[in-house]
Amino acid sequence: MRAVRAGLALTALALLAGCAGENDELQAWMDQQKREVRPSVQPLVPPKQFTPQVYQSADGVEPFALQKLTVALKQEAKQPNSALAAELNRRKEPLEAYPLDSMTMVGSVNRKGTLYALIKVDNLLYQVKPGDYLGQNYGKVTSITETEIALREIVQDAAGEWIERQSNLQLQEDAR
Repeated sequence: MRAVRAGLALTALALLAGCAGENDELQAWMDQQKREVRPSVQPLVPPKQFTPQVYQSADGVEPFALQKLTVALKQEAKQPNSALAAELNRRKEPLEAYPLDSMTMVGSVNRKGTLYALIKVDNLLYQVKPGDYLGQNYGKVTSITETEIALREIVQDAAGEWIERQSNLQLQEDAR
């Protein structure tokens, strides 16, 4: 058994000694390549000189000013076929001060043949009937069922045109 181990050890040493000669040859090739290859690095271009410009429009109207929005809405309302014209000329209702997603439909009541929806906003309960307005997008209640309020809203599309869209509020079972 000891003879087998000694034979294996001698064989391993012989193999390692055989690889040592290849290492010297490899090192000589690497040294030759280093001498022959010359890197070609382009020099960096210096950065362009920055010249600051004076802001010329400081005295103009700010693009997001309330004044500019008000002028645009008035111009839109003057056009006779505008969906927004009728909405701007009427008195706002209390529930138009709240966003639609802050409202919760908690039930409905039928009084004298008219179905009223019960809406909870800021821990207050409101009764809404068809024709009333809700939300901040000129939402008009078009119909009420026991489980849903259907609305017609007027919003701006991507091109800036005022369009109508349909929305709804669903009955929330466990609104507390």
